[in-house]
Order: sequence, then C-alpha cells, then structure tokens
Amino acid sequence: MSTPTEFTGFTGFTVEPYPGLPLTVRDVGAGRPVLVLHGGAGPASVNGVVDHFAATSRVLAPTHPGWEDTPRPEWFASVGDLVETYLDLLDDRDLRDVLVLGSSFGGWIAAEMAVRDRGRRIGGLVVMGAFGPRLEGHEVRFPTAPPGPPPGEASGPGQGPGPGQGPGPGQGPGPGQAPGPGRGPGPGQGPGPGEGSGPGEGSGPAQGPGPGEGSGAPAPRRGPSPAALQALAAYAGPTKSDPKLLHRLARVTVPALAVWGENDTVVPPDYGRAYAAAIPGARFELIPGAGHLPTREAPEATFAAIDAFLGAAGR
Repeated sequence: MSTPTEFTGFTGFTVEPYPGLPLTVRDVGAGRPVLVLHGGAGPASVNGVVDHFAATSRVLAPTHPGWEDTPRPEWFASVGDLVETYLDLLDDRDLRDVLVLGSSFGGWIAAEMAVRDRGRRIGGLVVMGAFGPRLEGHEVRFPTAPPGPPPGEASGPGQGPGPGQGPGPGQGPGPGQAPGPGRGPGPGQGPGPGEGSGPGEGSGPAQGPGPGEGSGAPAPRRGPSPAALQALAAYAGPTKSDPKLLHRLARVTVPALAVWGENDTVVPPDYGRAYAAAIPGARFELIPGAGHLPTREAPEATFAAIDAFLGAAGR
C-alpha cells in the first residue's frame, strides 16, 4: 500500500515494503521509467538528474532509509537490502524497461540491481562516480566530513542541530520526509566517497546552483548528516566495497554507461574505466573539468553524454 505525498516542490508517495520501514519516493514526470539513486550527499544531490529526465520520463527517486531523518531499522543494514527493496518497487509498480541511474553510493546499488534483475525489469544502467567493487590497484579515497557548517552559514527554519550535529544548509528533513529518531555516527564511521566536502565533491571551480537546485527542490547539503554517515557505514560495511561484485558484473546484459569526472579525486577515473570494463559492452565517458558529481559540476557535458548513450541504445 502506498500513500501519496505532496508538498511544495515535492510530489511522490510513501510505501512500507516491510513493517516499520517507510520508504519515501519522489515521483515526477511521465514516460519511460527512470529510477534515480542518490549517493551519500542525499536526495538533493541528484535534483538536476531528476529534473532533466522528468521532461520526458517518469522519474522515481527514493530516499534511502537513514537519509533525511528517515528511519532505518537496525536489521536493514546492507546494500543487498536496498537492492531487493528497489527491485521489489519495480515489480510492485509493474515497471519495465527501466533506466537505473546511480551516483556514487547509488551507483553501487544500481549496478547490483542490474546483476540481480531476474525479472528483467531494467532496460539500461548508468553509474556516475560509483564505487562498490574491490579493485586491486585502484584506490578509492574517502574524504573526512567537515565538523560543522562553513563560516557565516546560519541555520534556517527547520534546521536545528541534533545531538552532536552542527546545523548546515538543508539539513532538516526534506519535503514529504517525516523525521525519524536521531542517529549519530558510530566510532570510526566516516563518510564514503565524495560524501563530505573533501576532494572530489565540488572539487572544480566554484559554481552556481545546478539544475533543479533553486526551484522548490530541497537545497543540496554541504555534506551528509551524521545519521546519513551511520546509514552509509551500515550498508557499505567497514571496507565500503564488495570483493565479489567485480566478477558478478559480467551478468549485466543491458546497455550500460559509466560517467566519470575528469577531476574526480574521490573515485579516480581509472577506477571508473576498470568498472566499465567489467560490464559487457559498457561505455566509459570522461567529463572534462568535473569532479565527483559531474551532473552538478558540468551538467551540459554530462547530460549530453548520457543522452547520446541513450540515443545510440535506441532509448
């Protein structure tokens, strides 16, 4: 059963795939379905992706449990849990020929979904700055989250700090996302790739808001909240990688594209090339001047590459 959720700048629904696990899903546009999976920086980091595809497609963009103050039961604690939940979402909605696009941590989920898609719901895969496979000789650099907001930033309405959490822009619950119990990070649980304000996220020249970031959608965070860091640590495990995924990627049979920022110092381009090489027939596109979030740092070039890939694939 799903409950429609509509607020200013947000249209979607909430489902409960398991007892005690509400899942908030942004649902906009009409046409070929596109599933957009965010990384550690949260749903706002993929606003531009949602807006780009919503013009011609139906876009579903879930908030991973644990982000934006949404509850995450302790037992819900692996990438596999997210993968099965989102594959069930496609089944329950009877969606077919779905393009699944994931950024950073979301790319790991997207790739694993394409591997496990026994129902053949997925018709295309795009991963951007993604991590997940353990690749010998290809280091993923995990930046450290900032201890608080940049100087001069004050908290706005609804952005009060939780215990041990300094307020930052957009760090209250997003529209339509009810706050859950506060969670702080456990010992040694730092952020994943590109999910603080360290190298790779916003690593290029200073830029204005990306698409969809000034028109009613939630403002992008400077970095993930402590609760998001805790959720990421629970899902990704201590190594934030899967030693078996690289081999399983050979099962992907749909057209696939790996998009990487030229200046991504978090998940370097050579890692992306090896990622793409493990997927049969996958293309690799390097975006000049972009860092870890190319759709925000070089949106025109990034969307041109994605649209060209989809056109060539007859999508």
